[in-house]
Amino acid sequence: MSVRRILTALLFAAAALCTAIPAAADTGKGGGTRLPLPAAFTIRGLDLHDAQIAKFDDVYYLYGSMYGCGFEWYVKPTPWCGFGVSTAPTPQGPWTAPRPLFDPTAADPWTDGSWQDTCGATGQGCFNPRMIRRSGWGLDDGGFVLWFNSPRHYTLSQANAYNTMECASAAGPCGPGTGPAAEGSYRKPDLTICAGNGDFGIIESGTPGEPPAMVCTLPGTAQLNIEQLDSRGTGGTGVGVRKVAGLKKVEGPGGWWDPVQRRYVLTYADPACGYCTGTPIGYATAPSLYSGWAAPENLGWSAPVYGRRVFNGNSCGGAPRTVSVLDGQPWQIIDLWLGTRNEAAAATHLVPLSYTPTPGTAGDGLLWRPPLSLNC
Repeated sequence: MSVRRILTALLFAAAALCTAIPAAADTGKGGGTRLPLPAAFTIRGLDLHDAQIAKFDDVYYLYGSMYGCGFEWYVKPTPWCGFGVSTAPTPQGPWTAPRPLFDPTAADPWTDGSWQDTCGATGQGCFNPRMIRRSGWGLDDGGFVLWFNSPRHYTLSQANAYNTMECASAAGPCGPGTGPAAEGSYRKPDLTICAGNGDFGIIESGTPGEPPAMVCTLPGTAQLNIEQLDSRGTGGTGVGVRKVAGLKKVEGPGGWWDPVQRRYVLTYADPACGYCTGTPIGYATAPSLYSGWAAPENLGWSAPVYGRRVFNGNSCGGAPRTVSVLDGQPWQIIDLWLGTRNEAAAATHLVPLSYTPTPGTAGDGLLWRPPLSLNC
């Protein structure tokens, strides 16, 4: 074979090899390679809302507030349906029928009444069930802790609205009397920076061995604060940051550590809006979980402060709730609310997130391309 034919054959082989290898996603400034984003999807037919999805071992768990017994927000009195959990082999399902994490008529140790009274008597409800596992941090014993908020605790005595219950397993049961001595306990968490009442989310630390943190909204101005959890995951340490990025009147916070860009990313409903069918979603970032938080500024006379920090104007027709990281991929959880006081039939939408910073600052005259997007 001639030299020319050999070279031609080698060129064709190389071209075929390049075609066979899929193109890599952007690498980002922090190094590493991103995989192509999965598709968004919707979970319907589950009475689980303001949800969190977590993966423990090889099982996916969906936690949420239930409405099917007839709960109506701010109707006095109203039945409170409790928190439920479903399981599935994949985030897309199939999901099992929800089962309660604890009896909604059980005693509320903080008030000496019942959870039915705390969460239903005034219609304020109890929301935001968030399950964490002590694995790789703190006691590192694999124990499960359920967090949730009860606004009535705050209105009764100005105590923080948050509660923790240790659980017998990732699927419960949770609370007093549900497991061995090391499990099944209730605790009103000791909190300094998040000693208020509002939505909250859990952010895992990007530093190995460090415990996660809660990001919380405070009453009134609804500013965002972040407080590190203690070694048991049932309280705070007093380490954290107040007034994250100077944000006000936001809710539904959640976030994650981006190992490629080496930054924490936080998302939230901007502005706060109950059961709304199309709430803007904003973001903030920081190099450290407890310092350096910033959201893009906006310039101009009478310019809206959220002009650049909002990266989607209607959150795919719903309201952002929190962020769940599954198999290394962050997902924005969105409640597709119906706009009614009873939301039993509302669906949950999941959109993959990827943080890809672009050049540009306010006032530079360049096109603004937010580093996040929602491909609904």
